[in-house]
Amino acid sequence: MLEKNSETQVLIETLGSEAQGIGRVDGMAVFVPFALPGELVRAVIIKREKRYAVAKLLEIVETAGERVAPRCPQFARCGGCAMQHMAYDAQLRCKKGMLIDALERIGGVGEASSIVREVIGMDAPWRYRNKAAFPVAPEGDGVAIGLYARRSHRVIPLADCPIQDESTVAALRIVGAWARQWGVGAYDEARGVGFLRHVVARTSAACQSMVVIVTNDAPGAPFPHESALVQALREGLAGIASIVRNHNQRRDNVIFGERFETIWGVERIDETIAGLRFAVSAETFLQVNPTQTESLYAAALEAAALTGTERVVDCYCGMGSMTLIFAQKARDVLGIEIVPRAVEDARENASRNGIDNARFLCAPAETALPDLVANGEAIDLIVLDPPRKGCEKALLDAVIASQCPRLVYVSCDPGTLARDVAILRNGGYALESVQPVDMFPQTQHVECVSLLTKSNVI
Repeated sequence: MLEKNSETQVLIETLGSEAQGIGRVDGMAVFVPFALPGELVRAVIIKREKRYAVAKLLEIVETAGERVAPRCPQFARCGGCAMQHMAYDAQLRCKKGMLIDALERIGGVGEASSIVREVIGMDAPWRYRNKAAFPVAPEGDGVAIGLYARRSHRVIPLADCPIQDESTVAALRIVGAWARQWGVGAYDEARGVGFLRHVVARTSAACQSMVVIVTNDAPGAPFPHESALVQALREGLAGIASIVRNHNQRRDNVIFGERFETIWGVERIDETIAGLRFAVSAETFLQVNPTQTESLYAAALEAAALTGTERVVDCYCGMGSMTLIFAQKARDVLGIEIVPRAVEDARENASRNGIDNARFLCAPAETALPDLVANGEAIDLIVLDPPRKGCEKALLDAVIASQCPRLVYVSCDPGTLARDVAILRNGGYALESVQPVDMFPQTQHVECVSLLTKSNVI
């Protein structure tokens, strides 16, 4: 009987959406994190529901050939990675399988394997992340800076992270040493008190670094030992170009508050993507893997098949990186973005690259696109690049109402992509192709570019 705290043996058959092993015992699905397909494992049941159980891995009785030793000593505790124990080629195969499964099971796409291409992987799938947000928590008389433990907000202190650029973890170490030296207090999430909440570090291809210190206070509040921190970062972090303070007194999980202050250096750092120069501010979204970003945008351009005559609308455009790349191949492009500072960056980026056929609108995409469609705007291509939660229903309804002949959907979550694809297919669009790109090696996440075309066949 599969009861809580009972031990059992499980033959792992496949991986779930979070890269946990899945097997069956007496017909019931059992989820075993860190187990791989083909492995026979001994596990203890830690959660029992009506239709499934969750177990903790105790012993690998028979080991899969794809298993490798994780590089990070905190792999089993930290929630940042889920696949470091799997050979990289196996990771790519599993991610393709996860995408196919989501499209068939959630999206209702028959034979999705025929339209999902091989995943574009990396030659060197380590040290790829150019940005990190490290939470801070009290630890004894000092502070802990690192990443959250799996499925919790308990901070696992880190001295290094092998998927991060070395400059971002250097920033973590410098700020941690400064906080301990000067007795700077950490934010206690449960009580809502304490000074230091997050350390956000970003680096660019131009070898410039930005560090954002998120503090639990109001604008104008004093910054204890600010000059010592600035000196430590300037002396210890090569390429440091910007040190920013963000004020956040919210009692939720949002990292940034609304107010940013540059306390040293420049407000924006420089980035280069596909030959274009971009200015990036602290709150602006930018893909975290620069090598794979170029692969992703190349796949999006291929799917768009622009001839130079098209009117394009780019929803959720951020700082305009993909908008401006598309503008080089289209008649004109309108980017829609809700974050005001990102729109400022986008306009600045268009100017600095001499691109005059790109416009930007600061508004929610789910209200702006319906307005455009209602006003009879002619649109030849719609680009969708939403956050992980996918597109709002109002936006998808507007896409369907637009009768736009081609859609390029860039997604970072197979589940929400499949959900939205089901809605679009019911609205008369056909899913033509899906190109996965491994933007996040060692994790369960996969980015992809999907092409949908207007069709009379649902």
